[in-house]
Amino acid sequence: MTKQSGAFLTIGELSAELNVPQHILRYWETRFPMLRPLQRAGNRRYYRVEDVELARRIHRLLNVEGYTVRGAQQALSGKGGVPKGGDAAAAAPVEPAAAPVPANGVPDNSALIARLGAIRAKLEAAL
Repeated sequence: MTKQSGAFLTIGELSAELNVPQHILRYWETRFPMLRPLQRAGNRRYYRVEDVELARRIHRLLNVEGYTVRGAQQALSGKGGVPKGGDAAAAAPVEPAAAPVPANGVPDNSALIARLGAIRAKLEAAL
């Protein structure tokens, strides 16, 4: 038996649909303030249709497109080049999970090394 469209989903039903553990959904609630399911007696969560759609978008950004949590937060808030109501699949990730590797197979880390050197110098000066 399946629920009618528009019916509230429990955290177990939503986690099964997205194929993520329930604790991940609870973690997303702490990182994405717009994801706020109804909570009834005993803190039982009921996800409304808009919460389910938002959870699907978060899942797609994090697990399909490779966004970091911070990048997904920016994308959902409209600061990452992805409109709030737009299709996130059409936009490039704000913070890719890994830097692209050039054709020769050796990544250019000189900018990163320079930044780390500057941070190290600041830390040494602070000590």
